[in-house]
Amino acid sequence: MKRVDHGILNCGEAGTPRAISTFPSFAVLTDKSLFATYRVGTTKDSADEMVEVRRSNDGGRTWSEPERPFSAPHAMGSSVKAVHITPLGGTHLLAAALIVDRETYPGKGLFNEETEGALPLTIALKDSHDNGKTWTDWRIMPVPDDVGPPSLTNPVMLLPSGRLAMSLETNKHYEDSSKWYQRVDYFFSDDNGQTWNDRQTVCEDPSGRIFYWDQRAGICPDGRFVSYSWTYDSEIKKYLNIHRSFGSDEGTTWTEPEDIGVTDQASHPAILPDGRVVLAWVDRFQSQSIKARMSVTPEAPFLPETEVELYKLETEPAGSATAEGDTGELLAEMSIWNYGLPFADVLPDGDVLVLHYEGDANRMQVCWSRLTVD
Repeated sequence: MKRVDHGILNCGEAGTPRAISTFPSFAVLTDKSLFATYRVGTTKDSADEMVEVRRSNDGGRTWSEPERPFSAPHAMGSSVKAVHITPLGGTHLLAAALIVDRETYPGKGLFNEETEGALPLTIALKDSHDNGKTWTDWRIMPVPDDVGPPSLTNPVMLLPSGRLAMSLETNKHYEDSSKWYQRVDYFFSDDNGQTWNDRQTVCEDPSGRIFYWDQRAGICPDGRFVSYSWTYDSEIKKYLNIHRSFGSDEGTTWTEPEDIGVTDQASHPAILPDGRVVLAWVDRFQSQSIKARMSVTPEAPFLPETEVELYKLETEPAGSATAEGDTGELLAEMSIWNYGLPFADVLPDGDVLVLHYEGDANRMQVCWSRLTVD
């Protein structure tokens, strides 16, 4: 595997509401164009944040000017943290968004360092039937109370049967100081995301010791789910290696999470038609870089000889994050990280595109890398 090209999708503009670009994602549409989304704001977590869109007709080498079709569903008091796009066939696109309530706890950060709780969060959906030129109004997805504020870290997945699956992670409410029993639930829809009726728990430690954060998932050629979790041990207060799980029978049965021998935070997987998987990841605490490797099957190890480096931190920033600490401290540290969140997927020509963000405290940009896998 080789990195054959790279560039910038969106430049941060220091000192403006577009200073910090994060949360990149993209989808390949049926006309083979790319539809990318990313979040911009004054800081990494700010009430003025919004999601922009850019398009590419040449496989990500060049991008259109930014558009802003995803304003918050309420005129005041909320912000759009992230939007993921899922093509549903033809020109039908489904947008799934994570909305942050900025009014209930004004001026507070996304996570409460003392309680480990999160600000009120909402999942909102809208549709386009013309490849994203126009969109319906937002509709709010009802989420059971036991989920708490839901985290959305992956696009909605379209199963071979036409069913949809959405991965949501549980959080505690902002002022809840009780023990956190974190888990990942999948919700399913049989009507293109209009309603979500079934639920399946995918990753959970009943003891509350192990947390499976930032789950990234995709569909294998044989129809199985494969998911990758950023894993944290709250007892020894340390991040573990990425853990992988497989879901069969359209997500009704799941394997136990397994250690894949790669440290830190995984990307969305790029799953090729022949079953090979390209996974990018953030190695924040050892090599301080973003890398990618390939496996020859979904179950196989990610081969060191296929490894490519996509980003390397050259200068250690002030107030750098550490691999160990209380859960609340580590959640709060996310605001100082200045690179990460890779997102990978397969391009129409068989190459793999990886997006990530990088920069410094004043300006962060979204960058892209093209990888050949033959």
